[in-house]
Amino acid sequence: MTIEPAAGDLAGAVAALREWQRDDAPVQLHPGDVGWFWRSGAEATAAAVRTWCRDGRIVTAGLLDGPDLLRLAVAPGALRDEELARQLAGDLADPARGVLPPGKVFLEAPPGALVRDLLAEDGWRAGEAWTPLVYALTEPVADPGLRIEVTGPEQAPAWSAVLRASFDGSTFTEQRWHAMAAGAPFADARCLLAYDRGTAVAAVAVWSAGPGRRGLLEPVGVHPGHRRHGHGRAITLAAAAALRELGSSSALVSTPSTNVAAVATYRSAGFRQLPERLDLYRDT
Repeated sequence: MTIEPAAGDLAGAVAALREWQRDDAPVQLHPGDVGWFWRSGAEATAAAVRTWCRDGRIVTAGLLDGPDLLRLAVAPGALRDEELARQLAGDLADPARGVLPPGKVFLEAPPGALVRDLLAEDGWRAGEAWTPLVYALTEPVADPGLRIEVTGPEQAPAWSAVLRASFDGSTFTEQRWHAMAAGAPFADARCLLAYDRGTAVAAVAVWSAGPGRRGLLEPVGVHPGHRRHGHGRAITLAAAAALRELGSSSALVSTPSTNVAAVATYRSAGFRQLPERLDLYRDT
């Protein structure tokens, strides 16, 4: 039995990530994360994906979300699998294996995964803290109080403009929206725009992993000229309602713990705060 990293199995990685989005499993890489990355195009997304297989079945999937950051997901039943964890730790440590480059690198891995323990023993340290929040979708979601529209190609310029304005340094464009919308995960996604008196003020993309599975909000943005009016709460509620319509069992959103305003916004919309997750990093 051999476990080796492989690049480019995009369809297989997305299918595995969908299967692993259970409410009783740790929060980890979602197919919507791959869908959001798809704004860079199918070729770039395939090049950023890494998979590890056992007996022809994917047991770990990763996304190089930048040249020095790997976001990793592990099949729920394999989180404490020693053989897999040791293989992963070895692959992450050796740049020649094509998973991470030399130098300072970062890793997002699910809580409770044995590979985290092995890497800590090997000198990896705790890095940035992230706060995940979830919303159970068993009951109808409260009305957001704003006009909400689903974004299609005709509304892509407005959605892109709001999102670009929402994040300092963002390079998001209408062309990137079309690239994202052409990706396979977008078949289970919706982009929403919130309007206040006819002006687009907030945008979100929601990603379903299929009926009965956890859905994802990524990204969520409020135009800086329209903040402090409850629009963040409104677009968050609209996103949760959209995921419920898509059959999701719950809605997930994650934000850096230092972004206390975002955490407060999600909590005000009824999201429940989960324990922090810590990235890992190594200096050399």
